[in-house]
Amino acid sequence: MAGYEDPRLLQAKAMPIVEVIDRLGIAGLRATGGERVGPCPLCGGRDRFGINLRTNAFLCRRCGIKGGDQVALVQEVLSVDFRGALQWLCGDAPASIDPKELERRRRKAAEAERRQREASERYRRQAIADAQSIWSRSRPGAEGVVRAYLMARGITPDLYPNISPALRFIAAHPYVKKVGGALETLHRGPCMVAGILSPGGEIVAVHQTWVDAEPPHGKARITWGGETISAKLVRGSKKGNAIRLHVEPGSRTLVMAEGIETTLSALVADAVPGASYWAGVDLGNMGGKQERVDGTRNSGVPDMSDGEAFVPPPWVERLIFIQDGDSDPRATRAKLVSGLKRAMALRPGLKGQIVHAGHGVDLNDVLNGACKGLEPGADD
Repeated sequence: MAGYEDPRLLQAKAMPIVEVIDRLGIAGLRATGGERVGPCPLCGGRDRFGINLRTNAFLCRRCGIKGGDQVALVQEVLSVDFRGALQWLCGDAPASIDPKELERRRRKAAEAERRQREASERYRRQAIADAQSIWSRSRPGAEGVVRAYLMARGITPDLYPNISPALRFIAAHPYVKKVGGALETLHRGPCMVAGILSPGGEIVAVHQTWVDAEPPHGKARITWGGETISAKLVRGSKKGNAIRLHVEPGSRTLVMAEGIETTLSALVADAVPGASYWAGVDLGNMGGKQERVDGTRNSGVPDMSDGEAFVPPPWVERLIFIQDGDSDPRATRAKLVSGLKRAMALRPGLKGQIVHAGHGVDLNDVLNGACKGLEPGADD
C-alpha cells in the first residue's frame, strides 16, 4: 500500500517523537540539547542510544538499531513489521476519511518531513565542516601519541613501522558533548584522529580516540555524571565511508573490520598478503539496513533501498569482513552477511567472506595472545 493511501502514515509522521518515546516507555533518556541520550531500550548500556528530537533519527552504537522516523522507532523497539507499528501508533485503518481531513493530514505530514530534511541536512553539513576543521588541526601520527597508543594495544614498531597517513593526532583535543542544551568540554587531552573518507576520497568525518597522557597510554578514562563514558567519538558523516588504513597498489582484496585496532591487527599479521585494509567504523555502516523478516530482528537480508550503506569500490574482487567475538554473535554475523550480500549484488563477480576472531575476543586480543587464532568462515 502506498503511503498516501493510508491516512495513518500521515498521522504517524506528524506525531512529536517525544510522544512516541513516552508511549513506548523508553526510560532513562537524558535531555542534551536537541537530543535524548541514554540506555538502549534493547541492549541497555548508559549512553549508547540517542534520538535527535529535530530529525527523529535514532541510533544505538552497540546493537546497531537505527532509523529516521516514528514508525521505524516502533518497529525496532517492539520488533514488529511496518503494518504492526502503524497499527500500534494509530489504531486500525479507518474505512473512509473526509477528503478535507485527509488533505490537512497530508499538508501537516509534508511540512513535518520538510522541516526534518532541512534540519538533518543542516546538521550533516555542520558535522562535516567540524570534521574537516578537526582534521586540518591534526598532525601526522608519527609525530605524536599515535605510536604510544598503538604500542599499548600490542601494535609495536617492529610489526608496524610506518604509521598510516589516515592516523593523525592532536595534543590537547577537547571532548565535547551537549549537556543540558549547551556544549560542554568534558575532557581535554591527547587524541588519535582517524580520517574517514568518502568514496571520492574527501574527508567527511573523523574518528577520535582520546588517549591517556600517562604511560602506558591506553584509552583515556572520561567521566560524565559520575559514569565512565566511551573515549571514542565520531564527528561528521560516516555513512558509506571508511578509514583507509592501508591501500595496497594493484590490490583486488579488501579486508575490513569495525575498529582501527582490529583492522591494524589483521594488517600487521599479514592475514591476506597483497590486500588493502580499511576500518568500517561500525557494524551499522558495514552492514547497512536489513529487510525485516518475521521472527527475527536481524535477517541478514540487505535492504537494497539503503543508498547510504558501505559498498566497496569497483576494484575490489574479494571482500573479507572480520567478525569480532565480543558482541552478540547472531546479530553481528547477520549485519556482516547483509553487507556482503549488498556488495555482491552491486558488484557482480565479487566474492565475500567472513572471518571470525574467536568467541569472546576481537582480533586485537588475538594479536596480544588472548587466544590461538582466527576461525575462518565460509564464503557468504
